[in-house]
Amino acid sequence: MLEQLPLFAVADRKPYTVSQLMARIRTTVEADPRLMDVWVEGEISNFRQVASGHCYFTLKDAGAELRCVMWRDRVRGMRTLPNNGDSVLAHGRVGVYEQRGDLQLYVETLEPLGLGWLYQEYERLKARLEAEGLFAPERKRSLPRFPRRIGIVTSPDAAALRDILNVLSRRYPLAEVILAPTLVQGEEAPPQIVAALRALNARVDIDVILLARGGGSLEELWAFNDEQVARAVAASRIPVVCGVGHETDFSLADFAADRRAPTPSAAAELATPDRAELRQQVRFWRARLTRALGADLARRRERVQGQVRALRRLSPALRLAQARQRLDDLTERARRAFWHQIAVRRERLAGLAGRLEGVSPLATLERGYAIVRRAADGLIVRSPAQVETGDVLRVRVRDGEFGAKVQ
Repeated sequence: MLEQLPLFAVADRKPYTVSQLMARIRTTVEADPRLMDVWVEGEISNFRQVASGHCYFTLKDAGAELRCVMWRDRVRGMRTLPNNGDSVLAHGRVGVYEQRGDLQLYVETLEPLGLGWLYQEYERLKARLEAEGLFAPERKRSLPRFPRRIGIVTSPDAAALRDILNVLSRRYPLAEVILAPTLVQGEEAPPQIVAALRALNARVDIDVILLARGGGSLEELWAFNDEQVARAVAASRIPVVCGVGHETDFSLADFAADRRAPTPSAAAELATPDRAELRQQVRFWRARLTRALGADLARRRERVQGQVRALRRLSPALRLAQARQRLDDLTERARRAFWHQIAVRRERLAGLAGRLEGVSPLATLERGYAIVRRAADGLIVRSPAQVETGDVLRVRVRDGEFGAKVQ
């Protein structure tokens, strides 16, 4: 039978609350005169100044870390603020922040000692790679305008991945995401990052790679200062956008990448177009295309109408109609000319008839005269000498003719 040991060896001893214990520790620490006036040498990491003006940072060496606070009134007396990686000599007192249980140094003065060993290594490696041309601007490549597949090299459990996916789903959900999971911190991270980059480069369907990690101290981001990681980024045949840390963090992978982004979310924004802007551009070009097509259609319609008018002018049907109309005009003119000639001739004939009637014997007969002819030979008798007794005559008067006999 398994026996369970009691939680406390002495059951009647009263336990501390967490607050009571932290208060006792604070009292003990702050009561030690040796900890009330100390000088501490170390390397600055995670330095930040908040809106109130207070500064928070970490002092570290190869074996340990110590949280530090410097109040605003002390900060105002400094000429310049330190940077991450600076080696400093800090003077102050040791205390305890009970709410988080942090042992920390309340710094009153900071004296610079130079760059820390980690930052010196960073600068040395950066200078060597830069001399090799690994960071040269001319080798940087432009990013694809509309990536179809985006490779992401980061930890699958990192907040950076969620930030990237949120940005991609908001800005450009058309892109497919391929995750190459890797550690992003620690000694095993650099070879995994290199392997993830090579795995994505082995594919033929990746358009751009996002190398991402959230913020952290210099040592937490050191995997991205690894020489092999920087060389793998520079050797990538696929354009790489590096979004490691915060805006003030610069890693060697940032310098080797084709584009550097201040944060993982910014890396996702750099690699993709904004669909809201694309919609606006599509609306703009659609309106412009509609206007251009309308204007072109109007020009073509006017040209066609001009050609139709030209064809109508040159059409045989038009010429035939004109010829037909001309024929009608000529026919009408011929008809009018004909009847005019008839009228003229008729008038002339009437005139001749009048003149003829004026000299016609019939006119004489109308006036009461008669024409006498010999019946035998039809000779007009103009004198009594032309007839003899017994000749038969034919007498013509106005309205007829009768016979007579000379006696």
